[in-house]
Amino acid sequence: MALFREDDDPNKVDLSVGVYQDDNGNTPILEAVRIAEQQILQEQSTKSYVGIAGNIGFNRRMEMMLFGESHPALKAGRISSVQTPGGSGGLCVAGHCVVRAKPDARVWLSDPSWPNHLPLLRLSGLNLEQYSYYDYENHCINFEAMTEKFNTLGSGDLVLLHGCCHNPCGADLSQDQWNYLVRLFKKRGIVPFIDLAYQGLSEGLEEDAYGARLMAEQLDEVIVVTSCSKNLGLYRERVGMISLISKDAEQAKAAQSNLGNVARGIYSMPPDHGAAVAGRVLSDQKLHQLWVEELGEMRMRLNAFRKLFVEKMEERNASRDFSFIAQERGMFSFLGLSREQVIRLREEFHVYMVESSRINIAGLNKSNIDYVADSIVAVL
Repeated sequence: MALFREDDDPNKVDLSVGVYQDDNGNTPILEAVRIAEQQILQEQSTKSYVGIAGNIGFNRRMEMMLFGESHPALKAGRISSVQTPGGSGGLCVAGHCVVRAKPDARVWLSDPSWPNHLPLLRLSGLNLEQYSYYDYENHCINFEAMTEKFNTLGSGDLVLLHGCCHNPCGADLSQDQWNYLVRLFKKRGIVPFIDLAYQGLSEGLEEDAYGARLMAEQLDEVIVVTSCSKNLGLYRERVGMISLISKDAEQAKAAQSNLGNVARGIYSMPPDHGAAVAGRVLSDQKLHQLWVEELGEMRMRLNAFRKLFVEKMEERNASRDFSFIAQERGMFSFLGLSREQVIRLREEFHVYMVESSRINIAGLNKSNIDYVADSIVAVL
């Protein structure tokens, strides 16, 4: 990001930054968010604390969006939630809760995973391991290697799964694969730890929650962390939530108490503004409908540019097949370039990406996609 800022070339393109961008390269404020903010600022009468659990209305609306209003775990009172400072805050609270419950617990991360998963969860005191997830050569999930590892895990081991829009590879589990995993986890006593940071940006709000809902329905214990940074564009407001699914309502009460106690020890009270905005958008019928439409436009733009990128590479008879990009979802994918090729793109063509060749699809737009395609073909 620093190198990009210092570059004065008029053709420079940033495909590395991890935020959604529109066709003008801006990270927009959604109209539903803007209206909700204005309403809240006009109505707000205090800046006092909101409480350790955060905005209760926000928590309930998020639970309904995440699990569905009629989900069996929700109806049975098995879900405990607290608002957190972003998804990262949720992961932090989750990590500390796991260590409190089982100090020697192991959490297995996918290889690859979001780069901050490892340092963030390690600070909680967790023992971290990795399992094979992505086949870099064939650009798909290595499900056989993944499940082979899971079949060696013991009861109480935790497996971190990306609910949708896998960051950084973009290759998501299918519904059949989620169905297989829930049976395997039940058999071996594995606890799923689901990071669902992009709900609504893959196939849709309902479709993207399939895995989390399935696990919460069929397993005794599940951890789900979610974020409003991407699907509501509330990046700097730091809005997230952790939900613990317990075996029964009595254990859920204990879980709720522990969540609050851990949160109190880390940051005391969560921020208010972003959660108040998100809660308003989710609870107001007109704002909710407007947001669903805006979210749909974001999702369609991402998926359309995936297809367009593949078409542009095919038009140029690129020496490599990039069709997998159109099959993946979310903001990120690996191009499969070497480190040397990535450096050439940066130094010769002013096209910036992470050295693993992970790109942010949202960084592509109508004015730069041809230049990006030409540049990639030049370094292949």
